[in-house]
Amino acid sequence: MARDYYGTLGVGKDASDQELKRAYRKLARELHPDVNPDESAQARFREISTAYEVLTDPEKRRVVDLGGDPMESGGGGGGFGNAGFGGGLGDVFEAFFGGGAQGGGQRRPRGRVQPGAASLLRTRLTLEECATGVTKHITVETAILCDVCTGSGTNGNSKPVRCDTCGGAGEVQSIQRSFLGQVMTSRQCPTCRGAGEVIPDPCRKCGGDGRVRARREITARIPAGVANGMRVRLASQGEVGPGGGPAGDLHVEVVEQQHDVFVRDGDDLHCSIRIPMVDAALGTSVSVDTILGGPTEITIDAGTQPGSVKTLRGHGMPKLRSGVRGDLHAHLEVVVPTKLDAKQTDLLRDYKGLRDRERAEVVSSQTAAPGGLFSRLRSTFSGR
Repeated sequence: MARDYYGTLGVGKDASDQELKRAYRKLARELHPDVNPDESAQARFREISTAYEVLTDPEKRRVVDLGGDPMESGGGGGGFGNAGFGGGLGDVFEAFFGGGAQGGGQRRPRGRVQPGAASLLRTRLTLEECATGVTKHITVETAILCDVCTGSGTNGNSKPVRCDTCGGAGEVQSIQRSFLGQVMTSRQCPTCRGAGEVIPDPCRKCGGDGRVRARREITARIPAGVANGMRVRLASQGEVGPGGGPAGDLHVEVVEQQHDVFVRDGDDLHCSIRIPMVDAALGTSVSVDTILGGPTEITIDAGTQPGSVKTLRGHGMPKLRSGVRGDLHAHLEVVVPTKLDAKQTDLLRDYKGLRDRERAEVVSSQTAAPGGLFSRLRSTFSGR
């Protein structure tokens, strides 16, 4: 299940590289381990660093926009999305703010227990479901708490021990010579991956991670009035964190299906109604099956012209978390018959004779009726 990288940084899907950079820098100033030693802050810093790396890489961002997770393919997520920030990714902060690599204060080990990452899934809804709201029962595959070790990652009564490689610091240091002199750099311990401890006898089921993959059913209550692209947040319904840490949030994104009759524009609905030429001249009524409230009658006035619009107030989509509804706009198309039998032709000729003063004529662009061809052309070329 794909993680919500955009939500992690607090930006929209159309965010530019500059907006991504600003969002990352703002969060990094608060969460960087040199500034905030709290374990949850360090875990959050790793999440935003991973999100920044993914969204600033065009190929990885394309995978995210297609609904996938580039960090699940073996390059940086380890299957559960707990990407470390050693190596190149850990240097992103230093590239922005400087320091941190030359003899800075030693960081605390991050610990084995980490909060789970936020996750994202999509669900398809009909226009009717968007209008009324719906409860969806969704099957997801996520990381859940290991039922054998209950998150400890150990086998039986065994306990984690201090990592011999880093001495429990969670990082290892190295000294390199350069033209500036000796430079000390730090990186995540490759043995304990920054935890400062290792499990010599791991759980047989989860391999020491404290969690396992499993399918489970969740219930998502989608409110009335949602639209395509909106997300519903389900707190603590995402993946359990490493070491049995608290579960992240699950975001359910709405994918609104195209309707056969109605086109949605915000809270308003639009539809087209074809009217025979005679009914447009004499007037009639048409029954329209609305999204909410059942069928309703639309009165077509005598002499209705092609392109007329009848608006039914309060028959559109409900506004989100409000009792107010938008409008329904019925666009009227007058249909001229293309095939007439002899009797129908004679009747129309008789009618034409009764209105012999009416003739086809070229319309002046200055006197054309509003909404007609000239009006639309003027709007097109003038940009209004």
